[in-house]
Amino acid sequence: MIAVIVAVLLIAGGATALLWPHGGLRDMNGNAVALDAAATPAGPQLTDMDPVDDTNTRFAVPSVGLDVPLGALTAVGDEITPPGFTSAYLVRNLGVTPQNAPEGTVFVVMHSLRDGAVGPGNYLIDVDSGTAAVHPGDEVDVSGVAYTVTGASDIIKTAIADDDDIWADQPGRLVVITCLQRPGGGPSHDNIVITAQRTAG
Repeated sequence: MIAVIVAVLLIAGGATALLWPHGGLRDMNGNAVALDAAATPAGPQLTDMDPVDDTNTRFAVPSVGLDVPLGALTAVGDEITPPGFTSAYLVRNLGVTPQNAPEGTVFVVMHSLRDGAVGPGNYLIDVDSGTAAVHPGDEVDVSGVAYTVTGASDIIKTAIADDDDIWADQPGRLVVITCLQRPGGGPSHDNIVITAQRTAG
């Protein structure tokens, strides 16, 4: 079975970013994923992003049953482009790494999918209600660092780059971003932004 995914977009830093096509893309159920034809990042940009799907650590949200590899990427030209559909990705050049969590904000991004396909972000959204599936008090584990969810909100993709509150670098903070899919299908217009604070102790 092939899950056809149409323009799964994530916006950050002032530009839209589209996953580039390469062989063997699969969703979390092992289904092949096909993308709509569209412009993709150029070769040098991909090299500069230096994406990896697995850093030998995990991203987990037990309340929704999510536990996936934590990869990493570098935002290039104000674009954030997760390179796969089965991992969450630390953004290296925004905020801090989980190892330095007390000093600033950790930023993690991931894809959600539609048309029956499942990416990590699908676990974090309630498509029918148009809200996050996680709630204040839920636990998030990023590379062994425990966080407690403090809130979640949706924001139109064209506005996310200019929202200073999202990109603020604050001690012990976590920001997780994924696309909010639409009940009727079609391209996602909004992102879900989940915020959390490092758990004391």
